[in-house]
Amino acid sequence: MSSDFEGYEQDFAVLTAEITSKIARVPRLPPDEKKQMVANVEKQLEEAKELLEQMDLEVREIPPQSRGMYSNRMRSYKQEMGKLETDFKRSRIAYSDEVRNELLGDDGNSSENQLIKLREERAHLLDNTERLERSSRRLEAGYQIAVETEQIGQEMLENLSHDREKIQRARERLRETDANLGKSSRILTGMLRRIIQNRILLVILGIIVVITILMAITFSVRRH
Repeated sequence: MSSDFEGYEQDFAVLTAEITSKIARVPRLPPDEKKQMVANVEKQLEEAKELLEQMDLEVREIPPQSRGMYSNRMRSYKQEMGKLETDFKRSRIAYSDEVRNELLGDDGNSSENQLIKLREERAHLLDNTERLERSSRRLEAGYQIAVETEQIGQEMLENLSHDREKIQRARERLRETDANLGKSSRILTGMLRRIIQNRILLVILGIIVVITILMAITFSVRRH
């Protein structure tokens, strides 16, 4: 599973490097090439997002005890993706400025005022976009923390379940041991009873033998 993730990771690194290079080239290209380059970068950004989704799915399939390292890497890649999108938006804004300048030409103060107003609106829109992206990253970070917390809870529940099974097995062994001790105790009690009975029999036999010897001696003395 981790090998698939690393494969997607390599593809993502190559793709983001290409996107970064193309974004840097956009302001310096002629208008026709810029339009084609912008479309190309948009397509590659979508491919990068798809790779991130595949990587995210792979991370969810990794065992919880090994998932933390990959989750941290995913957060880094998502932040990199957000930076690329921001840089691309700025590049597109610069490209739009050049297109407007070409269309408007130098028409005096009214055109200049319109351009200043457009730049102010664009800067305000960019600030709002960045705020939304920061909020989105915070929400995503909170979601990741919640997912990791849930994973830790699942691990704790699994450990508790394993411990409970161990305790149950230990109790069963203790019960078996108690049963075996009871059987051994009964066997030892029976053996002790037999030993006592055998000793009593030996004592009785000894008494009989002694009495028999004494009677034999008595008869022998009387005959003499």
